[in-house]
Amino acid sequence: MVARLLRFGLYLLIALVLSAAATWGLGLFWVAIGGGDLPLHGWIAMALGVSGTVGLTWGLMALAFKSHREGWDERVDNSMDPGRESERDDDLLY
Repeated sequence: MVARLLRFGLYLLIALVLSAAATWGLGLFWVAIGGGDLPLHGWIAMALGVSGTVGLTWGLMALAFKSHREGWDERVDNSMDPGRESERDDDLLY
């Protein structure tokens, strides 16, 4: 249990470091293309946007892996799908 918590903390730390690095890099890019200095509110908005995107991506991928691992993908009833010709998945025509 402790190892799992430490691993989660490490992943969270890595995600935060990557998010901070991406925010810093985007800020430098903004200045390089002539956008002017980024005010504090711009840095905060960019940090929240990058962090939110990383968090949402991480969460959705975790749900996809969890769904696949627990077999939820195989439990879907496709019998009412249009174009389905038989009850077996092997007989589907793509």
